Amino acid sequence: MDKRDFLKALGFGVAAYATTASTRTLAAEVRMDSDPKIRRARALEKGDTIGLITPAGALTDEEPITQTKEVFQALGFKVKEGAHIRARYGNLAGTDEQRIADIHQMFADPEVQGIVCVRGGNGASRLLDRIDYNLIARNPKVLLGYSDVTALIMAFYAKTGLVSFHGAVGSSTWTNKLAKAFDEQFIQNKLQRYENPLDKGDSLIPYNDRITTIRPGIVEGRLMGGNMTLISGLCGSEFLPDFKGAILFLEEVDENIDRVDRMFCQLKNAGVLGQIKGFIFGNCTGCKPASGYGSLSFQDLFHDYIKPLGIPAYTGARIGHISNQFILPVGVRARMDADKGTIELLEQALL
Repeated sequence: MDKRDFLKALGFGVAAYATTASTRTLAAEVRMDSDPKIRRARALEKGDTIGLITPAGALTDEEPITQTKEVFQALGFKVKEGAHIRARYGNLAGTDEQRIADIHQMFADPEVQGIVCVRGGNGASRLLDRIDYNLIARNPKVLLGYSDVTALIMAFYAKTGLVSFHGAVGSSTWTNKLAKAFDEQFIQNKLQRYENPLDKGDSLIPYNDRITTIRPGIVEGRLMGGNMTLISGLCGSEFLPDFKGAILFLEEVDENIDRVDRMFCQLKNAGVLGQIKGFIFGNCTGCKPASGYGSLSFQDLFHDYIKPLGIPAYTGARIGHISNQFILPVGVRARMDADKGTIELLEQALL
């Protein structure tokens, strides 16, 4: 039995067999993992091609594209632009059909090994019911982004088991620290350990990047999460994965606390919070109290929604709309320590 017949017997498509990247793609498809639903892309190599897409908000000028290309060329990669990354339809980066076409193009293109979103914004959820998930499953590739890209990360995992990455977009500020984290995750494929830096500077104690333990403890589970608005908005749909036994991480930006309260309530009522084994809250950048007769605090929300779960939980992780945020693989097993504020990967995110 040749490789084609073997793969057909296993139920895998072989359309990509004849491409230059076929051995990489097929290896990713037939790999046996601790969880058979998990699908991993292969690790990147310098010289690979990174595809750029804008699946959500429109770009206002050329500079984010220029900077993104310079970043990945400096990291040692070739860059390929999606056909519609400069398109615009209202506040969106092109029509739904144009943005879907770029996603499909990059996953189908044998020359592209990794896909980076130039920015987030909004509008990715509009695409989910028309994406070709069989195409994604046949061609597992690295996908990196955050904020509105959470919609794609969740849907790809729910529909195909693909491990995608919640982290910096192309137009983020790429410091040397972030470049090092990218290399360790995507090229070296390390079992990463994430912990806030504790730089006291000239102070007696650290004042920045502090974590707060909601409930102490250590727990292991599958790392799942992203932007709170996107995850709560997918509740009740086929595009939200199962969170049973997961470690849930959340981040948000520019929301009043009353809206964050509503999102926590949605996650509770949808049964998501009742399934998880651990909880991590990153940053809610630009979030503020609601106007009117007063406001709940974040401490109130954690007391009301998280503490009663009786699970290890902490806040303040470097996740969200901030510089040097963690690059977190969604779907792999991890261990969190709510006392120390650490996350450790227990299995590699890539092949």
